[in-house]
Amino acid sequence: MADSSSSAKFSVPSIIAVIAAVWSFTSGAFFGLILAVAAILFGILGIVLSLAPRKRGGVISVFGVVAGGFGIVAAVIKAILWILA
Repeated sequence: MADSSSSAKFSVPSIIAVIAAVWSFTSGAFFGLILAVAAILFGILGIVLSLAPRKRGGVISVFGVVAGGFGIVAAVIKAILWILA
C-alpha cells in the first residue's frame, strides 16, 4: 500500500508560476510585466524541480511559462494603449 506521506507533491515554484501568470493579466502594464517575468522564471524552476521523482507540477509549470509569455504580450499592449491614450 502506498503511504500518503511518500506521494509526489506539487512544487512551490510551479504553484507560484500559475498564480503570477494569472495575476499578470489582471494587473497594469508595469506590474503585469513583472508578474509575467516572475511566472516564467518560477515556471522554469518548477519544470526543473518536477524532474525529481517526489515532485509534481511539470505540466502546471509549462502552463505558467506559456501564460507568462502571453502576460508579457498583454503587458506590452497595455503599455502601448496607455501611452497612446
